[in-house]
Amino acid sequence: MKFNYGKNDFKSFKSGNEHCYLLTNGLGGFSSTTLINSLARNDHSLFMACTKAPNNRKNIISKVEEILRIDNKEVHLSSQEYVCYTKNIAGFHNIHSFSQEYLPKWTYFYDGVEIIKTIVYEQGKNTLGIKYSINNRNDKDVKLEVIPVFVFAKRGEILSSPHNYTIKNDTFIANDIELNIHSNYSSKELSTPTFINDYYFAYDAVDGRNAVGSGTTLVSYYFECNGKSQSEYQLIFTLENEGIKDIDTLISNEIDRQKKLINNAGFEDDLAKTLVRASDQFISHRDSTNAKTILAGYPWFEDWGRDTMFAVLGSCISTKRFDDAKDIFRTFIKHINKGLMPNLFPEGGIDPMYNTVDASLLYIYALYEYYLASNDLKFIKEEAFQPILDIINWYKHGTDFNIYMDDDYLINAGEGFHQVTWMDVRFNDILPTARHGKPVEVNAFWYNALKVASFFGTKLNFNVSEFDSLSHKVKKSFEEKFWNEEKKCLKDVVSGNNYDNQVRSNQIWAVMVPFSPLCNDKAKLVVDKVYQELYTPYGLRTLSKYDKEFVKEYGGSHFKRDMSYHQGTVWPFPLGGYFISYLKVNDYSVKAKEKVREQLEYFESCLREGCVGQIAEIYDGLNPNESRGCFAQAWSVSEILRVFYHLTI
Repeated sequence: MKFNYGKNDFKSFKSGNEHCYLLTNGLGGFSSTTLINSLARNDHSLFMACTKAPNNRKNIISKVEEILRIDNKEVHLSSQEYVCYTKNIAGFHNIHSFSQEYLPKWTYFYDGVEIIKTIVYEQGKNTLGIKYSINNRNDKDVKLEVIPVFVFAKRGEILSSPHNYTIKNDTFIANDIELNIHSNYSSKELSTPTFINDYYFAYDAVDGRNAVGSGTTLVSYYFECNGKSQSEYQLIFTLENEGIKDIDTLISNEIDRQKKLINNAGFEDDLAKTLVRASDQFISHRDSTNAKTILAGYPWFEDWGRDTMFAVLGSCISTKRFDDAKDIFRTFIKHINKGLMPNLFPEGGIDPMYNTVDASLLYIYALYEYYLASNDLKFIKEEAFQPILDIINWYKHGTDFNIYMDDDYLINAGEGFHQVTWMDVRFNDILPTARHGKPVEVNAFWYNALKVASFFGTKLNFNVSEFDSLSHKVKKSFEEKFWNEEKKCLKDVVSGNNYDNQVRSNQIWAVMVPFSPLCNDKAKLVVDKVYQELYTPYGLRTLSKYDKEFVKEYGGSHFKRDMSYHQGTVWPFPLGGYFISYLKVNDYSVKAKEKVREQLEYFESCLREGCVGQIAEIYDGLNPNESRGCFAQAWSVSEILRVFYHLTI
């Protein structure tokens, strides 16, 4: 799917800042600014490198200022808002178009001069390249000046003073970082370091974050083009100690790589093909385990166990990246502790964090889906089955965070300030979405895990009588304890607290799982209830809009954001569970598939809003028309992509 934006999309800073692009390098590094080449967030960066994959991110170059010089005219192509708005640079008036299929491309036009700019980020390397193609159809000689804005700091860090830079030809050194710049420039000019400390980040201001940023300019590169001629230039930024690279080779290699991924996945729908490309951007190498992992979201999040086990379903299994899936499974298998999968891998020798009840159960779910897609029983037998047995044993007899099987055979989880489901926000001593007790999705995953263990055990000639007996008891308790006859849906938690009967999106996963503890009649009622009170075209509400605790908008201060995060805010990733559940309760009929495809068409437009070709983390609860939170989220992409896989069944 090719995305095209024209001048009508760049009418003002507000409209121009609404969209950004994203390139990643498979190491945790990324490139992302707005489509008008401005910085609207502190985390926007032209060249965000990663010196230890995937979390040690360094903002090397936040942006490049681009100025077209014709005679004595200075024509800005880049844009930026400043604290003092009178300094604002509105280069977006000269953007003719922006497009993206595989790589972001801008076309600028002024007085007969056309400039096409393409950006590429090399996979597996901290190397970013820009290609400028200048077509000068007037009689005047022109010169394009490009000024990198250096930051050389950790992601998110805002400098209060400039670094001391050491410059050796086209190598710039500061803060223990050595940047090499390769270019076929016409000329360059070193300047006195200029520290800029008044960039205005409009999107950070809306979210109550620090809205003022900084950077340093040191050098200008000039690309000349005589009248009635064409010229091509490259500007390559790299932390690698390698020879000079050719920009056209970098571009063709990256486009070929993306095409191979898309062709291997085998989807025919253009939206699905786009999501294959999008899902690839989250798959990263991890140095500490020397294996693949999945980053939860850009620009902030790292690799979390829960998110990874959800995202691997669409990003790797639905796309036939089976070797990557196994690599990811192995990463987490190595670190199982007391039956728990890591929730987070910190850097610097710190032990992983295990505060998640569902990651281990999702691992078992993902293994089942992996086997159905790959028929790889060898991996299950030799590496994956024993961890299943260990997880079930620990959950039965009890493990950390008050996770244990109660007398009714259901799983209890959470205590004190330890929130171990995905609705885990805590603000100081406030738990906005307390779910201590027996969460509905956790127990659906528990039942599913027992059935999967029996499925694999049967194939491996393992005695499965214990799993069969226990799963029967779990199913009986689940039906008795979770069904809310008054509301004709499932309780969110069984705990004896007031929040038990809230209508939340978590219940949809009790229908979605391959082995559901619900009969089909009740499953259909759950799907209907979710559609009635929680469905939106871009995701499911986390809480019914009719609930007195429902919050209709997300934003503002940290406190306000946390208070609304799971209190009605729309999340795209459970929408995948809804679509799969709808197909399931309607026996994957032709009519049901047509309805899902129709509703997926509504979803297409969200890939044009926010980050181009990506799906955001969240939207407002009442009227979800603008992306919030992370502008690109792994499980959002993965779960919608997985729907297309289910449409082929």
